[in-house]
Amino acid sequence: MLDLKDRVIMISGASRGIGRAVADHLLTQGCKVSGGMRDPSAFPETDNAMSYAYDAEDLDAPAAWVKATKERFGKIDGIVAAAGINPKVLVFSDDVESLDKMWRVNVMGPLQLVRAARAHLAEGENGRVVLMGSLAGKRVGSNVGYAMTKFAVTALNHGIRREGRADGIRSTVICPGYVATDMTIGEDEIPRTEMSRPEDLAEIITTALRLPNTASVSEMLVHCQFEPML
Repeated sequence: MLDLKDRVIMISGASRGIGRAVADHLLTQGCKVSGGMRDPSAFPETDNAMSYAYDAEDLDAPAAWVKATKERFGKIDGIVAAAGINPKVLVFSDDVESLDKMWRVNVMGPLQLVRAARAHLAEGENGRVVLMGSLAGKRVGSNVGYAMTKFAVTALNHGIRREGRADGIRSTVICPGYVATDMTIGEDEIPRTEMSRPEDLAEIITTALRLPNTASVSEMLVHCQFEPML
């Protein structure tokens, strides 16, 4: 297992939800965290934590964030792409704008971030990428637009695994069901008390970051309820 002490991890969506839980947990493990978020004041800076004004929809933003992180901490060891949105988009609707926005944030954001950081991830030969997927990326429910983006995130994960392998870069996609965050407020399929907690996902993501090159896990499916055939 890799020692996380002093490893530098970039986390998008670090101001709240899963991203914030991951940032807080990694700091307790001795990591240095670069948190990207729309409102950097929501993430207090310390010696081991920097906040950066990052908009996942802006495809030019990752390069600047990577540059700032390298200047602050001297290296980049891992990425956790936790920023995401889920406006409801149906097949038989006329809503193109919401799907375009969701595609930019959920898919193009992580892609551009990994592209911008690739050289730095390769330097230590133990670079790690964790993408926030979803069980919606394994089967289609009531929001086909969101599912489309999360299927794409799963494909992106396997592309990173293939193209980054020779440089020691390993990638894992985490696919949870319902998680009790702002994104699931209003969901009534199951009670919020039965949903996974952001802190649970933080533990799982930390495990993915620690796994050695010889025992990486490509996908982690996380269940809070019974899912047939998954």
